[in-house]
Amino acid sequence: MSIDEVPSTARLPTSHGEFNIRVFHEASSGFDHVALTIGDMKGPDPVMVRVHSECLTGDAFGSLRCDCGPQLDAALKQIAKKGWGVVLYLRQEGRGIGLHAKIQAYHLQDQGADTLDANLMLGLPGDARDYRIASTMLNALGVAEVCLLSNNPDKVSQLEYHGIKVAQRMPLLVGVSPDNKDYLQTKADRMGHQINFGSE
Repeated sequence: MSIDEVPSTARLPTSHGEFNIRVFHEASSGFDHVALTIGDMKGPDPVMVRVHSECLTGDAFGSLRCDCGPQLDAALKQIAKKGWGVVLYLRQEGRGIGLHAKIQAYHLQDQGADTLDANLMLGLPGDARDYRIASTMLNALGVAEVCLLSNNPDKVSQLEYHGIKVAQRMPLLVGVSPDNKDYLQTKADRMGHQINFGSE
């Protein structure tokens, strides 16, 4: 048996429950993306899904500059509680601009730029993420209709453009702090994110 014959899937016990982990290799970018699943995807309701973009600083280091870490934790907890659903972890660091440029943008933010202008000052898109791979992963998992945990309407429109029906979007507002309030406000005011700060 060669290594290529070994499926890239396994069980993954977590603090929220036992998920299955499956890795999807994207040849065009060279990145490996992850699907964490729990339960049966064939239930009567749309599958609860979180499409989460990689954030090393927030997910791994507990940075308070963003809400990414708390969002990932809350999504895993909510999906595990429901008993079935999917978390897609996409290797699209820094809204798709990569870690190096993200930290450069942080430096500009330290000088007073907001999160959108910092990207633009670097000659980069405000949000470079592409959710085509997310639809490919969901199709492979047999998921065609979802309840999306997100504040970002662009995720809804991109998933639907690529053939995934978003039956419902559920807000995911967690981890708000003085360190990221301006970051979240910029997403709401300038990037169309549907954030109700009174709902936390």
